[in-house]
Amino acid sequence: MSNVEPNPQETVCAAGEPVRELVKGHAVALGGPRAMTVTRTLPAVGRRMVGAWCFVDHYGPETARMSVPPHPHTGLQTVTWLLAGEVLHRDSVGSLQQVWPGQLNLMTAGRGISHSEESPEAELHGVQLWVALPEESRQVAPRFEHHGDLPVVRGPGHESTVVIGSFGGETSPATAYTPLVGVEVSVDGMAELPTRPDFEHAALTLTGDVTVDGEALPGGPLLYLGLGRSSLRVSGRGRLLLIGGVPFEEEIVMWWNFVGRTHEEIEAFRKEWTEGALFGEVTGFDGGPLRAPALPTARLKPRGRVR
Repeated sequence: MSNVEPNPQETVCAAGEPVRELVKGHAVALGGPRAMTVTRTLPAVGRRMVGAWCFVDHYGPETARMSVPPHPHTGLQTVTWLLAGEVLHRDSVGSLQQVWPGQLNLMTAGRGISHSEESPEAELHGVQLWVALPEESRQVAPRFEHHGDLPVVRGPGHESTVVIGSFGGETSPATAYTPLVGVEVSVDGMAELPTRPDFEHAALTLTGDVTVDGEALPGGPLLYLGLGRSSLRVSGRGRLLLIGGVPFEEEIVMWWNFVGRTHEEIEAFRKEWTEGALFGEVTGFDGGPLRAPALPTARLKPRGRVR
C-alpha cells in the first residue's frame, strides 16, 4: 500500500487493474468560525474521482453543532449519510427533512438548487459525498429524496446497507444517473464482498479496525482499489464505506459548490448566485446565505479523473 501522492502517468497505465493506492485527506473547516473539522479525501492531487464520486468529506465523531448557511449547487448530487447525530436539510424546492443514522438524504442539484444544513450541539459523525452528473443529465430539474428504509445485504462476516446503486443482488431506491455504488459495510470477522470488475472502487474506514485486501486501513485516508475486482476481502470489526462506479471519462471543473465544464460556466454560476434568481430561496434558516468567494486569477481548467 502506498501512502505517497500517486503519479498520474502510473495511475493511467494501471487504470484497468486492481491497485492499492492510499489517498491521504486534508483538514477543512466546515460552517464558519466555530466550524467542525472534516477530512476531505476527494478531490485530491493525483486522484480526483472514483467513478462519478467527486467529493468525500468524513467528519466526527465529535460533539459539534453544524450550521451551514444556504449555498448553491449545480451539476451534482449530494449524499448525506450519518453514523451518529441528526442533520436538518432545507432547500429551495421546498424540502424540509431531518436525517438520522441509517437513512439517506439525496439532493440532485441539476441545473441549480440551494440548501442549508444544521444540527443541534451533540455527537455528530458522518460523511458528505458528491456525485458528478454526466453531460446528458446535468441540466435536470433539481429534486430531493429521503430514503429511510434501505436494502440490507447479509453474508458471512458482514451486514451491508446499500445506500445507492446495486450490491449483492439488492438495489437502492435512490436515483443514480451513472452506474455506481455506495455501501456501508458493518464488518464482523472476515467477509468477501461482491464487486463489479468494470467498476473502480475505493474504501474508507468509518469506525473500528478494518483490514481491506490484506492491508490494515486506518481511519482517515481513502483506499483507492482500481478496476478489475470481482470481489473484495475485508476483515476485522468496524464500519466501512465502499464506493465505486464506471470510470467517469468527462472532464469537469469543480470550484466552490459548483460542478461545470468550463471557466465561463463557473463564472456564470457565481454571478447568478450573487445577482440572479436561478438557485431559488431557502426559507426558515436563521441567517443569511453564504457569499461566494472571489474567483481565482488563473483560469479554471477542466480536469479528468486523475491529475
